Amino acid sequence: MPSRPATRRSRPPPLPALLREIRACTLCAEHLPEGPRPVLQAGRGARILIVGQAPGRRVHASGLPFDDPSGDRLRDWLGVDRDAFYDPKRFSIVPMGFCYPGTGRAGDLPPRPECAATWRGPLLARLPRVETTIVLGRYALDWHWPEAPGPSLAAAVRAWRERWPALVPMPHPSPRNNRWLRENPWFEAEVVPALRRRVRALLAGS
Repeated sequence: MPSRPATRRSRPPPLPALLREIRACTLCAEHLPEGPRPVLQAGRGARILIVGQAPGRRVHASGLPFDDPSGDRLRDWLGVDRDAFYDPKRFSIVPMGFCYPGTGRAGDLPPRPECAATWRGPLLARLPRVETTIVLGRYALDWHWPEAPGPSLAAAVRAWRERWPALVPMPHPSPRNNRWLRENPWFEAEVVPALRRRVRALLAGS
């Protein structure tokens, strides 16, 4: 007997429909102290993907990714203004966890693991034009470059040329990393200028 053609429901949803599903997700609501509010940005035409950890309290309140001092520093590293940064045709911003996970003794808690396990694969499959993925912090690095050299994030960042320009490992732009940046001036002297040139070239070709 010939197989039946796939129905519309059996096909993977297009990106707009998938984003609606994600933004309505309540999968780990019981673990979120301020309730679910998935925060992300994605567009099929984006050539740059930014991967962070999870929204902080301020981003949870505003609903805009990196709408905080971390975002100010990140935009400076990229060499872009807010208008360019928040254009989904230019940047997709897809953290490892989409909702604010709450705060622990040493800062924000890790992203909830259910989020990446459920949504990350289907979402990244719908971003076909990404040419550079900017990976911020340990959780993003472990997912996108699990074989990164060295035991620490700093070691992976020092090896940034190994996956350049497809993947750029970076410290998180949080003010909590001010000390790391002071102790590693090579990052802003070497990596940031190269990243700005790459971003400028990709945006010019969008």
